[in-house]
Amino acid sequence: MTEMIRKESDGNLATVERTRNTTTYTPRFDIVETEDELILYGDLPGVAPENLEVRFENEHVIVHGRVDARHEGREHIYAEYGIGDYYREFRINEAVDAAKIEAELKDGVLTLHLPKAEAIKPKRIEVKSE
Repeated sequence: MTEMIRKESDGNLATVERTRNTTTYTPRFDIVETEDELILYGDLPGVAPENLEVRFENEHVIVHGRVDARHEGREHIYAEYGIGDYYREFRINEAVDAAKIEAELKDGVLTLHLPKAEAIKPKRIEVKSE
């Protein structure tokens, strides 16, 4: 497996891996933490909900999205948009309530809600005075 790095127009690096005959991109994610959950927002343009697999196993969130080829069989005069799949894996250090994980894909953005387990949520302790 060879790895190629290409510079995007904004100067940031995007990792592209070529595996078999399929190009695989590393999608960008934002992660937000609240008292109750971790929220992951990932850009997955071109991925349909039926082509998206999200798993949580062994403290890892795994995201794999397949993108169908566009304009297949046509000769391109010019192409800037690369077609390929997306793959990203995160190790989650927080205890997550796996049964309550929710995922939504809307307009090419994946939103993952990883609720924290009750045992690790901050608890306010009431202080009594005599």
